Amino acid sequence: MFESLRAVPADPILNLSVLYRQDTNPNKVDLGVGVYKDEKGHTAIMEAVSRAQERILSEENTKAYVGIAGSKQFCDLLAQVTLGANHNVLAEKRVAVAQTPGGSGALRVLAEFINVAKPGATVWVGNPTWANHIPIMQSAGLKIKQFPYYDRASKVVDFDGMLATLTADTQAGDVVLLHGCCHNPSGADLTLEQWQTTAEVVKAKGLLPFVDIAYQGLGEGMDEDAAGLRLMANMVPEMVIASSCSKNFGLYRERTGAAMIISSTPEHAILTQSQMNGVIRANYSMPPSHGALAAETILADPKLKQMWRDELKTMRKRIKHLRSQLVDAIKAEGIEQDFSFIERQKGMFSFLGISAEQVDQLVNKHSVYLVSSSRINLAGLNQHNIAYVAKSIAAVL
Repeated sequence: MFESLRAVPADPILNLSVLYRQDTNPNKVDLGVGVYKDEKGHTAIMEAVSRAQERILSEENTKAYVGIAGSKQFCDLLAQVTLGANHNVLAEKRVAVAQTPGGSGALRVLAEFINVAKPGATVWVGNPTWANHIPIMQSAGLKIKQFPYYDRASKVVDFDGMLATLTADTQAGDVVLLHGCCHNPSGADLTLEQWQTTAEVVKAKGLLPFVDIAYQGLGEGMDEDAAGLRLMANMVPEMVIASSCSKNFGLYRERTGAAMIISSTPEHAILTQSQMNGVIRANYSMPPSHGALAAETILADPKLKQMWRDELKTMRKRIKHLRSQLVDAIKAEGIEQDFSFIERQKGMFSFLGISAEQVDQLVNKHSVYLVSSSRINLAGLNQHNIAYVAKSIAAVL
């Protein structure tokens, strides 16, 4: 049976990590893998998470199954964080929520749920989008089409192109996948006015918005980063949301996230919960517990919650400062090319806007590791390597 199998190409981002570890250059810099790193290049455990885990270890008294949809308290609290505690859809009991193995697990659960509701549905994704969006959707049986999202020449959202495609080419019942904030890979986000216009088109054309919000809190703030998503939820009868705790809680390896489905009525919400639970049961039966326990312990405790928000604010401010510093460092190298767009973008990612050949030179000649699209993780920079990165960029331009 296995003789017909062929090797799957290595994930380009994860493969970069292997090459980076093997590199003996003392000046090497990893700007590839999208995890937050501190000034020492370390993905540390947040203090609020450490304290929550200490409490869990001292108080947890069972390892019994948590149930198909996971912890109800975690689901309720994360829905409030994502949608806002006073959002109409929560008050009207129109939201079904399930804890999932990370944001990727939420994406897969929701994709399979959509395929149950409308087999072979078409999902429109932006060009570009996160590299794993398309494989996840396709493997769940959905069809993929693309709309323009990022204008590589002007370094901003191609909103006119996006709007024209969604208006002219979509059909009622199609799905539109949007990034809630801190767009990965471009760092270019929709403005609130653009969210409003998009929501109007989605509603008028009978589309289903599918919002992936993996970086809430790393752009402008927890509420600010979710403003577009919340506006959309106010305007449409149905919507699905994939939320992740990997980045804003630093719970990467704990695989903690949630799938949320907004229905038109409370009765439909009960039905969608049962269908989503059925999808989960056929996949992994129930989610892992520890990361969600840590997150819900923080969110349920006012002191821990404030500590977490303060830590997240520090991370957010540091990323913004690194953006400004990189732009200044590139200018200091005498480069005439304008990189100021990096300062205006949000979250951990930006495209440098250089060619694949120039990226190869950065990797092979200077040991600055980034993916061929020129996407960089700003959180991989620090005070020790930022000047070297700028000098290396200057050398390949």
